[in-house]
Amino acid sequence: MEVVIVPRPEDAAILVADAYCALLDRTPDAVLGLATGSTPLPVYRELARRHRGGGLSFARARAFLLDEYVGLAAGHPERYREFIRTELERHVDFAPEAIIGPGDLDMDPLEAGPAYEERIRAAGGIDLQILGIGSDGHLAFNMPMSSLASRTRVKTLTPRTRQDNARFFDGDLDLVPTHCLTQGLATILDSRHAIMLGFGRGKAQAVREAVEGPLSSRWPASALQLHPHATVVVDEDAASQLAFGEYYRTTYAGKPAGQGL
Repeated sequence: MEVVIVPRPEDAAILVADAYCALLDRTPDAVLGLATGSTPLPVYRELARRHRGGGLSFARARAFLLDEYVGLAAGHPERYREFIRTELERHVDFAPEAIIGPGDLDMDPLEAGPAYEERIRAAGGIDLQILGIGSDGHLAFNMPMSSLASRTRVKTLTPRTRQDNARFFDGDLDLVPTHCLTQGLATILDSRHAIMLGFGRGKAQAVREAVEGPLSSRWPASALQLHPHATVVVDEDAASQLAFGEYYRTTYAGKPAGQGL
């Protein structure tokens, strides 16, 4: 696991966008894993800026979403598929139908998880998966105590998660879905390169536990310790509890020029 500490989220966006550009330059038909929420937004905005500048194309790429609510109608503004459509897809040149989420499969949610796994396998697997980390260490909707061997499946949203997300539903808890579809931790570990982002002091403990703590379902993001090519990009606040911060800074500064993440 490589840990990169940057001053600001905007600096992280530049590094991660560089990784996207390098991947799509050598593999134009790469398969991307897309996360939602505020954490990856600076990356998506940087990717859109580079596309507008003419130096980046997604025309041959495909993408899979990490997760989706169960029970929201297609086109609902709080569906994660709509988030990606608004924040990334409409600003770049993905082909029609090149992006799918686990909730896009027209089937029973209990059947959609295994079918989504098959779609990912049929596409050749995910080349670059972007991730955020929750303050409790969750990845996607793999909450604490999720199986480290889990695959895409239906999960019940905890009361805390529903309460946290009620702000997106005009504060009405009754409107927040009770279930979701999420890629599992083992699904995430199958990606060829996983980049986890963490910003702000509120993520500091989770980042510490994920990077330097024991492998544990209590902190699902710690599963990335098993990934053969995992990169953790955090700002100074999120890195504030890391015991080996200077080591991470020194090793990243000493990387060969042009090696990238």
